[in-house]
Amino acid sequence: MSEGREVTLLFREFKRPVEICQEGSAVATQSSGQFDLVICDIDGCLSPESHAPLNGESLLALAEHNRRAINDRDRPVVTLCSGRPIGFVECLTRLTHNTLVPCIGENGVWIWRPRDNSFAIDPSITEEHLEIVHEARRFLRSQYETRGVIQQPGKTASVALYHPDTGYLKSIRPEIAEAFESRGWPIRVSMTWLYINCDLQHVNKGTAIGRLFAETGIDSGRTAGIGDTMGDRFIAERVAWFACPANAEPEIRKFASYVSPQHEVGGVLDILGQLAR
Repeated sequence: MSEGREVTLLFREFKRPVEICQEGSAVATQSSGQFDLVICDIDGCLSPESHAPLNGESLLALAEHNRRAINDRDRPVVTLCSGRPIGFVECLTRLTHNTLVPCIGENGVWIWRPRDNSFAIDPSITEEHLEIVHEARRFLRSQYETRGVIQQPGKTASVALYHPDTGYLKSIRPEIAEAFESRGWPIRVSMTWLYINCDLQHVNKGTAIGRLFAETGIDSGRTAGIGDTMGDRFIAERVAWFACPANAEPEIRKFASYVSPQHEVGGVLDILGQLAR
């Protein structure tokens, strides 16, 4: 059978209805294994941070994992937690067939709930915060747009900067942080593999995970996390067990109970296999 034929049959199989169990406002996710939920980063974990194609075959394997997790309750559901805009995170959540557990986008600004297609911004973000981010965008455009620095579209309460020369991007990060501090803007400036992230200081992946636990009733002691950069330490601090793919930064590996020998999504699938043992 050809690979294309196999992919088509897999998608047909996924069209079967999935029963979603609810207890009040909580999400019933308890599995027969040690963990009920895996919270996974996207860039560097499920996909390259670059513009390279996604590994469709491996994402289908993850979709099959989630379908079985929800139907059979014999393994943890995998949800996503990323700095990417929430629309991108929603898309991959749907692609990987998580129909049950909320996902997190924009480094904690947004939660999307697949059960009812609803979005929730962090309630601690005020109009004043949004105005500060707007002013930061204007400042960054005026200073760096003519130098080829692009602001990633689709974000509400943060700014992500990209330049094809990553070395140049790294060189301007300290001056951006200094400019924000001098203006009294409460914005955290950090570097991923290819982007500068400018996020409100009081919002991060960890604060959103706390919101997720509160609204779903999921026990943090039965959760695991996967990440590849220091931005994912906020995941590591909220879960009971943390792992990294082989391409992870040395600093974040210090938080990991397991580092896969496989890269990116191959590493994620390997980590899920470790959890099944």
